[in-house]
Amino acid sequence: MLKRKDFFNSTAQYEESSATNHIVQGTEINGDLISDSNVLIDGEMNGNISCSGKVIIGSTGKVKGNLVCVHGEIQGSVDGEVTVEGLLTLTSTARIQGDIQTAKLVIQEGAIFEGSCVMKSPISHTPFTADVKLDA
Repeated sequence: MLKRKDFFNSTAQYEESSATNHIVQGTEINGDLISDSNVLIDGEMNGNISCSGKVIIGSTGKVKGNLVCVHGEIQGSVDGEVTVEGLLTLTSTARIQGDIQTAKLVIQEGAIFEGSCVMKSPISHTPFTADVKLDA
């Protein structure tokens, strides 16, 4: 499965990009997609998606593969594992068949989700400056 570098353990902050890759309705892509910019899918994607930004699966969008991203909004369908570092929103038209791992989750009434969900919080790096003395 594709993974974002240092997933859930990154010290870098996500900066929202204004650039968006748009896969329009009627387009079918077979293969993996890796992007540093936001992605909007209204067509069909047969492959894994790894994105350092926000991924939106539009109401006509269909993904058969795993999704790894910083933030996600699903209005269409996903058949695969979904791993989101921040907020994942499932709208009322969302259809997911697969497991979810995310820090924050919003599910609107009407969304269909078949799988398990693990809620993870980003790991904070605590600097240790004090000396630790172990008892012998």
